Amino acid sequence: MAWNEPGKDDKDPKDNNDPWGGGHGGEDGPPDLDEVIKNMQAKLAGIFGGKKSGSSSGGGKGSGGNMGNAAFLGIIGLFALIYAAFNSIHTIDASERGVVLRFGEYVTTLEPGLRIRWPQPIEEVIKINIEKIKPLIHNDLMLTKDENIVEVELAVQYKIKDVKDYLFNVSKPEMTLLQATEASIRYVIGHNEMDFVLTEGRGPIAIDTKKLIQETLDGYKSGLLVTSVNLRGVKPPEQVKSAFDDINRASEDKQRLRNQALAYQNEIVPKSEGRATRLVEDASAYAARVTFQADGQAQRFDQLLKEYKKAPEITRERLYLDAIESVMSRNKKIFLDSGSGNNVLYLPLGQDMTGKVPNPLPNSVMPRVQTPDSSSESVDRAVYGGDESRTRSTH
Repeated sequence: MAWNEPGKDDKDPKDNNDPWGGGHGGEDGPPDLDEVIKNMQAKLAGIFGGKKSGSSSGGGKGSGGNMGNAAFLGIIGLFALIYAAFNSIHTIDASERGVVLRFGEYVTTLEPGLRIRWPQPIEEVIKINIEKIKPLIHNDLMLTKDENIVEVELAVQYKIKDVKDYLFNVSKPEMTLLQATEASIRYVIGHNEMDFVLTEGRGPIAIDTKKLIQETLDGYKSGLLVTSVNLRGVKPPEQVKSAFDDINRASEDKQRLRNQALAYQNEIVPKSEGRATRLVEDASAYAARVTFQADGQAQRFDQLLKEYKKAPEITRERLYLDAIESVMSRNKKIFLDSGSGNNVLYLPLGQDMTGKVPNPLPNSVMPRVQTPDSSSESVDRAVYGGDESRTRSTH
């Protein structure tokens, strides 16, 4: 229903649907503001037990209105107290820091725990998680030192280090981090050759990039801390990927052959060194054995000479028997039956039991031999080479 329907009497307030509770006095303009305010005050006083100010003039009725106003103010104060209590107590978790703003200006940073501050709108507490790790991925084509193009995918993880710097020093810290990451990785890739970037350079490149990013962020006082930088992928462009795959296979074959050569070297060198050491030790042992044998023979000859000077006949006989025993034990002996009862002994002195010709005895140990049909002098000449100075004896 419209406020002023046609046919209604504008002067009758009951027929007037104006929500402001008053007529227009026959005018089409807006309602009177003073009248509107008075109507609102009257309605509020009626809600809290009061009367309209224009409907009474007694003291009792006036005191009732004052009591209603006091109750209204008490309720408002109670709500204000509850609001202040809830907005003044702040719980800061262990992973959080609270930034206090007083009328929009930074005041302090709250550490973890239960804190009490002025309620809003006087102070505002902003809680920021400083332990949460956030990721950042950057992928782009880059130019290496030897003017080759590679596609690099970089993963950066970061967190907030200083909440004050994070909120107030840089307007967009994440955008600053992205730009610092791009500039840093391009700088590092541009100072390394493509072979190094594609093969063993991923670890050093990630370390250098992380250091350069953090230096840039600290220079801007962005309040961010880079926790890790990983080079997730480095590959050539798709147009030349097949050629680079061939290069990678050749590099892998080179490394494999090098490892095989090192393994063979580690196997053969110790064996050769062991054989060389064994040969040296064998030669040393042989030299020591020959030296000891020569010394022993020399000492034996000296002792034999002393005994010969003491008893020449006995010594010669002993040497003779030893020589005969040595010859007889190393040669075949043949007995011939003559049929007359006398056996003939045949001794082939040209060879020993193995069929080999034995080494002749040296003259120094050859005894004098005397046969029945040979004189002592002829035997001495045959054995000692005709030395007349030697003592001759008969057996």
